[in-house]
Order: sequence, then C-alpha cells, then structure tokens
Amino acid sequence: MKRLTCNTLVYYEFDQLQERGMRHGVFTRLGGVSEGHYASLNLSRSTGDSIEPVRENQRRMYATFGADPSITITSWLVHGSTVRVVTPADLKFFDKDDFQADAMVTQSPGLLLTLRYADCVPVLFYDSVKKAIGIAHSGWQGIMRRVLPATIKTMMCEFGSNPVDIRACVGPSIGPTKFEVGTDVARWVQAAVKSNVIIWPNGNGGKPHINLWQAAETQLLEAGVENVEVAGICTASETTEWFSHREEKGNTGRFGAAIMLE
Repeated sequence: MKRLTCNTLVYYEFDQLQERGMRHGVFTRLGGVSEGHYASLNLSRSTGDSIEPVRENQRRMYATFGADPSITITSWLVHGSTVRVVTPADLKFFDKDDFQADAMVTQSPGLLLTLRYADCVPVLFYDSVKKAIGIAHSGWQGIMRRVLPATIKTMMCEFGSNPVDIRACVGPSIGPTKFEVGTDVARWVQAAVKSNVIIWPNGNGGKPHINLWQAAETQLLEAGVENVEVAGICTASETTEWFSHREEKGNTGRFGAAIMLE
C-alpha cells in the first residue's frame, strides 16, 4: 500500500488499484475534528460521538475525492453476508445508513461507496474489464457467513464479471497476534476456510488466534480471484493511526474506506 496525505487527512491506496478511471482510499483516524476516544477522523454516528464532528469528518473524507456528500452511499453493518447492488436511484438515500448490508457493488460511475471499520477487514474490489467496483466489511462473522465469496458471486451475476478479472484488496484490520478468540469462534471460522487460519501461540494449552488476513485471502482465491493484495497492517497494534475496537476496549471510533468509478 501507498501512504498519502491530503490536507490534514492520512490515507492509504492499494498498489493493484492504481488505475485511471477509479478512485479509492482507506483512511486512518488522523486529520479529523472528533475528540476523546473518537479522535480524530471518526466516521461513524453509532459510536456515541456527536453528529456535528462526524459530519465534518465525512465531509473531509469526501473532499479528497472531490465528492459532494450527495453522491455518497453507505450501509448499516450487521456482520452478515448481504451484498447490496447500488445504482443512481440509491442517491436519494445518500445520508442514510439504515439499509443493512456488509458489502456494496456498482457499475455506475460517480457513486462513492463508503463503509466503516475498527478491526474488521475492509476489502475493495475492481473489475477492470466490466468496469465494476465493490466494497465489503468482513470480521470473523463475515468470514463465517462468506460475505466475500458472496460479493464475487454478485458481481458475476449482476455484471457478468469473471473472477480472474477482479482485483481484491484486503485492508488494515486486526492481525493474528492480537486476535485472540474462544475455541467455538475458532472452530466456526476454520469450518468456513479451507486453509489453516487458526494459530495456537502456546500450543494447545493456549487460546486460539485467528488470521483474518489469510482467511479473507483464502476465500477470495477459492472464489476464483487470482489477484489479491493484502495490506498486512494490524489496527490493534497501530492505534496511533487506526481505531481498534479490541485494543481500545470498545471506546473508539471507526475509520473509513471508500471507492468510486469516475
């Protein structure tokens, strides 16, 4: 990934998505106006932060794309597998996030798709042949419910995408050294992934850890995607740049990812 700045904001771009005709970014927590636990670029209104700073933070993120808030679309995240197909008709809901979906896809230029994160995995998709994009939110429940393969399948069904033409990029999220879970969660996740993504730091006597990066990559490869880029940045280890629900005991904000066809 490439680290960039725009005014006060700091964000990252994937190497595989450096192509004319589309814009994207995964935004750190730096450069906003929120205070306290939410400092500073908190992009979520569901964390307890005040509405006014969140709106200003959102405006600053949109401005890096030269985008007006009225062309942005988001969704209410529920750790599920629903994939939302977005069209210009959805712009009448631009300031709403009550549509429940953990992934969105579109072929329509000029729509800025955005979602929020604080340890779960951001995944961005781009089909350069069919000119289609997507964005997904996948924590351990998303892996278990296979939201990433569902996103690929939706792009195939709706846009005629061939998985080999889709580039999928796995963004900053909680890393395997930090993501300790119970044995039930480890078992459920492992059942949804063909490669071994469970780590036992102290042998079978310790608590299991999940490698979400590998789990996401494995599911994408299984779905037929050949070009996968993994950031390998741990949000729980780098709380100066990222919000982390696990590391900050739930008292934190949400960072954002966004993607748009121009």
